[in-house]
Amino acid sequence: MSEPGHDSTPHAPGPSLWPIAFAIGVACILVGLILSWIVAAIGVVIAVVFGILWAREVTRDVRDEVPAIEPETRIVADEATVAPAAAPVPLPAYTRSRFLEASTLGLGAAIGAVVTLPVLGFTVLPSFTNLGETDADLGPIENFPEGTFVIATYLSQADQGEVSRRTSFVRYNGLVANPANKGRMEPSFTILYSRCVHLGCPVQPNGPIDEEATKKVKGVELRPVLAQSFGCPCHGGLYDSEGNRRAGPPVRSLDRQEYSIRNGHLVLGPNYAVGNVSGTGANAAISRYPWSVPGTHVDGIEAWLYPIVPSQVTG
Repeated sequence: MSEPGHDSTPHAPGPSLWPIAFAIGVACILVGLILSWIVAAIGVVIAVVFGILWAREVTRDVRDEVPAIEPETRIVADEATVAPAAAPVPLPAYTRSRFLEASTLGLGAAIGAVVTLPVLGFTVLPSFTNLGETDADLGPIENFPEGTFVIATYLSQADQGEVSRRTSFVRYNGLVANPANKGRMEPSFTILYSRCVHLGCPVQPNGPIDEEATKKVKGVELRPVLAQSFGCPCHGGLYDSEGNRRAGPPVRSLDRQEYSIRNGHLVLGPNYAVGNVSGTGANAAISRYPWSVPGTHVDGIEAWLYPIVPSQVTG
């Protein structure tokens, strides 16, 4: 007998929190695809763990341990002493409500995948693929006077026309010995990208431009400038001649560009981020990092506060 004041009717289990946690994991995956692979990885772990817990809870009834049935034994006895056979133990069944619940969830997940995956493919994947720009040939190195900056404007992708026009500040540092190439004398260049690392505004050289010495060759325009520093007119960012931040809101030095010499021509490559530069010209020691969007730190503890940049986008 049940005690007075206590209901002997069994209570149904309360609502599960696993579906909510699973949904949070899926949301982290979607957000992480845009912001950071770390967030996406955390979302995958959350979705997998709580998805398994959810599945175990849904299938709990069919996973109950089946009572062991003792083997049948035959004992010779009188009919009067033979006890009636025990009723067979019913096996746990997958109830209709559980079946409908699992079917609805599975069908909803399939429909959601069919609708969501194509949308993600068209909206998210372009942020991770086909964003690299081709190398830019700026012409013979004789077009760059030693020790003087040249404002170089060029088409990063000639097939796209003026929309791909970029600007860089190029200074020829003269010939230096390259230890990696048996001490062979090779041209050295300082190439600063013209976008402020605060918010991406165009940076201007602080010095007179020699418009009469401007050269235009095959979509490339070269204008010598006596620049001792560079400034951003938008928010007051100031950089020295090596691109180091000297004032204003920028969080790092100006981005630089890789370069190579091909058949006597200066060819620009991808951008890379710079934490700080010690020294000048060919003797500069550059703290180099993978390219990152403006406004993000690339060194120090602050760098951990920013998401991983999926790919390089220059503009």
